[in-house]
Amino acid sequence: MTKQPEELALMAESGRLLASVFEMLDRTKLAGRSTLEIDSLVERFIVDDLQARPASKGQYGYGFVLNCSINDVVCHGVPSATEILRDGDIVNLDITLEKNGFIADSSKTYMVGQVDPAARRLVQTTYEALWMGIRAVRPGARLGDIGFAIERHAKRHGYTIVREYCGHGIGREMHEDPQILHFGKPGTGMVLREGMVFTIEPMVNRGRRGVWTEDDGWTVRTEDGSLSAQFEHTVAVTASGVSVLTLRADERHMVGGRKAA
Repeated sequence: MTKQPEELALMAESGRLLASVFEMLDRTKLAGRSTLEIDSLVERFIVDDLQARPASKGQYGYGFVLNCSINDVVCHGVPSATEILRDGDIVNLDITLEKNGFIADSSKTYMVGQVDPAARRLVQTTYEALWMGIRAVRPGARLGDIGFAIERHAKRHGYTIVREYCGHGIGREMHEDPQILHFGKPGTGMVLREGMVFTIEPMVNRGRRGVWTEDDGWTVRTEDGSLSAQFEHTVAVTASGVSVLTLRADERHMVGGRKAA
């Protein structure tokens, strides 16, 4: 479903606020903190500082405001008081925020302290793959173009794309149509139209693409124990291309210096 200009303006405001959450985390020392402590920090910032709502809390029965996915955890890692971030870890923090009835969704993989070069390459390649997908977005392009661009970049570096989880439409609901696969064939799938809003959120494994889910029903890990990284943005299809609604200040160079609309 496409969004009207007034709806897009509200979504852009939610995206701007969510970007500021990550900018706060960028200034925060993560090493030595529990994932539950980070969850509480983010909740206070969203509720008290931004006067917004953490949209993930209560969604599908989930009890926290974010997912903390460390090392071989692909996605949906559950915050814990006993899980402490250590030097050398990589951790994806996946956060949603609702303001004025509209939801934004974004994630970033942080490198904690001194991370080994192999892990650093995985994180960097995953971030590049996200942007390959974003740059494929324009009116008249197809969903398969996005997935193809992402998977091609990951494969060139010897990595695999997780296929069990995908991006999604977003707006008043966290998960709307269409599904955004992170693999595909160019020229296939739904045609993109101005006003469509969705997330792009590739999960890239250093080893095989297989995954499994822990008994908690949330935490997804790589089947072979290899590292996994993820990045995510909420984007809108514009008349001339794409607007990254959750763009952070340090990323403006990625879109030629243009701010999100």
